[in-house]
Amino acid sequence: MPRVIIPVGLSMGPRYRYVRPPDPIPECYEIHLGDDLIELTETEAAVWAAAYVDAERHAKLEVNRESLIRLLETAPNPEPQATRLVDSLIARGLLVEFDTDGDLEPVFRRHKLLPLGEGLGSTPEEPHLHRIGHAGQPKVAVPVQVYSQWSYAFLHPNVWEACIYYADESEEREEGEDVLGLTPHEVARDTALNLPLMVTTGCAFLDPVITT
Repeated sequence: MPRVIIPVGLSMGPRYRYVRPPDPIPECYEIHLGDDLIELTETEAAVWAAAYVDAERHAKLEVNRESLIRLLETAPNPEPQATRLVDSLIARGLLVEFDTDGDLEPVFRRHKLLPLGEGLGSTPEEPHLHRIGHAGQPKVAVPVQVYSQWSYAFLHPNVWEACIYYADESEEREEGEDVLGLTPHEVARDTALNLPLMVTTGCAFLDPVITT
């Protein structure tokens, strides 16, 4: 499976100057990132936002660093500095790359997963899938283990610790309940496969772990 790339942090929108007459040009664009508020130029913000553009390709895990750069370079208003800007946002932690079939522990230990959308539950037709969306409209349908991660991973120090917690079914076994029998690595992979679409549809966001 190819490496994918997704945005990190939460957009806080443009910030305008306190001037009269009003200045129509934003002073900057702000991104909530951990315990910081990052200021981006209009160009940087447009590059960061471009990582959200194609939800259909994110669902197929087809958006990576190279395709994002190509999208920016071939846009109606081409960005000639696309490679430099994408690399800069990766270095600043505003974009993250990972291999859905690779070792996910390092990247998952650096981030927390927070829910943004509404949990819309399953349907009689697809009881194995749980939907997440906005205003009652589903945007994503995920397996129950991913739905649990989406719902509760923010309670744990990082995404990897949440995977370990979810994979521990010792209490269920003791009580004779049915278990999935997944390892932390399998939970992490299932989460990684669904993460690009959850993030780019605004149903979740990744945030860097705050270190002291």
